[in-house]
Amino acid sequence: MRLIEHVRELRRRVLLALVGIGLVAIPAWFVYLPVFDAIQAPVMALNDSQLEAALIFTTPAAAFDMRIRVTFWLATFLASPWWLYQLWRFISPGLRRHENRYALGFVAAAVPLFLLGAGLAWLVLPNAISVLASFAPEGALSYMPATDYLRFVMRVVMAFGFAFLAPLVMVALNTLGVVSGRALLNGWRWAVIATFVFGALASPTPDAYTMIAIALPTLGLYFAAVGIALRRDKRQAARAAAELS
Repeated sequence: MRLIEHVRELRRRVLLALVGIGLVAIPAWFVYLPVFDAIQAPVMALNDSQLEAALIFTTPAAAFDMRIRVTFWLATFLASPWWLYQLWRFISPGLRRHENRYALGFVAAAVPLFLLGAGLAWLVLPNAISVLASFAPEGALSYMPATDYLRFVMRVVMAFGFAFLAPLVMVALNTLGVVSGRALLNGWRWAVIATFVFGALASPTPDAYTMIAIALPTLGLYFAAVGIALRRDKRQAARAAAELS
């Protein structure tokens, strides 16, 4: 394909991805209220701890803007298999058969891993809001602009989601021959340190139990990725030895 044909194909895939998100946004618009109730539940729970808290809309259009943001945020999550499939369809013509198979496997694994990280963030979020709000002086009111609060929630969810994709990136680099499984295994000490630092930073409470609960799943995914890389390297070495003989 010529460059202009690649550009046209990319435009087509992006358009299809956006159409898919737009179609999913229609039902997402009608489930806005229960979704918004779930998002603001951690803030409402602060009222049970003798702290008056609420989400506020600071402009006449803020409530409508909030509904648009939540709708398309939810639609992007729900339509992730579709737009990831469009990404795969764009890159697949340039891949060999075995590379095509790997790419499809990576796309298929990315969705549940990202959603798993996002789900963990959702479980952590209520305690995070509670701990952060506890720094407010006694008698203070905790009124939060709704759009700023939603932006905070989105950042936390996205951070956890992408953190759970890190092991998948490791496997992809090993598949491409950039790094060996042995090299990944040799860096396990740094991986443990980085994982627990991430757990400490992401932990909403100062206790060690929450930090460990966050760090262990991420660390488990890391060692699973190392195991897959080592097994692949072993198969590659056996295949090379068989060809030489």
